Amino acid sequence: MNQPTTKSWQEVLAAFKKIWGYEDFRPPQGEIVSSLLAQKDALIIMPTGGGKSICFQLPALLQTGLTLVVSPLVALMENQVQELLQSHQKAALLHSELSSFQRRTTLQALERQQLRLLYLSPETLLSPPVWEKLCQPELQINGLILDEAHCLVQWGDTFRPAYRRLGAVRPALLKSKPPGTKISIAAFTATADPSAQKIIQTVLQLQQPEIFRLNPYRPNLHPSVRIAWTPRGRKQQLLKFIQNRPQQSGLVYVRTRRDSEDLAQWLAEMGYATASYHAGLGATERREVEASWLSGKILFVVCTCAFGMGINKSNVRWVAHFHAPHLLSEYVQEIGRAGRDGKPAEALTLVSEPTGWLDSGDKQRQEFFQEQMRSQQQIAQQLVKKLPKQGEVNTVTRQFPEGATALALLHSSGQLNWLDPFHYSIAQKAGNQPATQLNAAKQMHQYLTTKQCRWQFLLNAFGFDKEAANLRCGHCDNCRQ
Repeated sequence: MNQPTTKSWQEVLAAFKKIWGYEDFRPPQGEIVSSLLAQKDALIIMPTGGGKSICFQLPALLQTGLTLVVSPLVALMENQVQELLQSHQKAALLHSELSSFQRRTTLQALERQQLRLLYLSPETLLSPPVWEKLCQPELQINGLILDEAHCLVQWGDTFRPAYRRLGAVRPALLKSKPPGTKISIAAFTATADPSAQKIIQTVLQLQQPEIFRLNPYRPNLHPSVRIAWTPRGRKQQLLKFIQNRPQQSGLVYVRTRRDSEDLAQWLAEMGYATASYHAGLGATERREVEASWLSGKILFVVCTCAFGMGINKSNVRWVAHFHAPHLLSEYVQEIGRAGRDGKPAEALTLVSEPTGWLDSGDKQRQEFFQEQMRSQQQIAQQLVKKLPKQGEVNTVTRQFPEGATALALLHSSGQLNWLDPFHYSIAQKAGNQPATQLNAAKQMHQYLTTKQCRWQFLLNAFGFDKEAANLRCGHCDNCRQ
């Protein structure tokens, strides 16, 4: 049976100083650490660059037993684990790109209880060899951390359906552990509006969570939106923006892999040392691009949303969205990579003119996104007629290629319960269609076209109405006009 760790605050601060070299916490880091050491459930919303990872790494390292960190991207896990290993901490990671030797070594360390932190993706957590090890009664598990928890909301219905099964993990693990065992769950993210917070709490089945919310406002970050009248004009505007910022580090965000490669090539022809980055690249190529950018060998990367989560570079002076993201939460995540050193930074977004006559690109991207959401919903509703009322997820996915997505969508509309992380039961009634993504896309469009202070709009959108009242930041394009 695992009892909450009773460490004096002196010991906690001493460990904090020894591992990270800081004298004291920034609020609310200390309260979050206390809460996790007391093994309480928690939901933490802190801006990018606010020191979130320390809040769960420190409690994990101070306890005997294991803390699982569920993380969406390999790059994110590797960066955090590398830093921990450099300071000689007992951390490891498991993901699909590891060699079988590396996997075996980590699984052995897990079995011998030599780890304090294990990073893995939702898919790896629920893979049979890993799940089997985690369910061994003698393996002490203290907590489950969901890092970048907005991914559960953004991707859980369609792109990464395993996220929707995470709520069944704790009850299933507790069944295999000695009576009286406690496993706490904490979800960390930089962006979650009130509806996303509710989804995270419901899906993870958080029990009376302590909620820590820091507002995302950054006075040094200057957002602006500019109209690009033609595809050629869009490129010229971006080029001019980069030319006006010589020797400054930045990021250019695009929607697709192909856009990333085409634009990087064009900018290279214009004489810039840059690179394309997207999820289709191999692990080695991705690391090389990250390292070149972090070291300043290349000043900017042309990337999709696959780049940046958990990558820490404090002196990024600008982020340009060559294409606007579909969701406001993605946008806030991405602009939050600029100006982490507190010095002024620019966030530019280029959009087509509203009619879409001269450049229909933005309109087409938006329509394609909405069409995709609708068709996945329809597939799920058709599939529900063919699926057994109770079943096992792997059997369903072998039989129906869209099976995993359909189950996630049914769970999201309240038509399905997970009996454990692998078995489901479908309720008779048709649920309400989850409109989260489509509503969020509408909100993004409102942001791009608003005439009000952009920071005021963002604070309202993320539920910080009190802070938003009467705010005029004075440094976004709308305030400056």
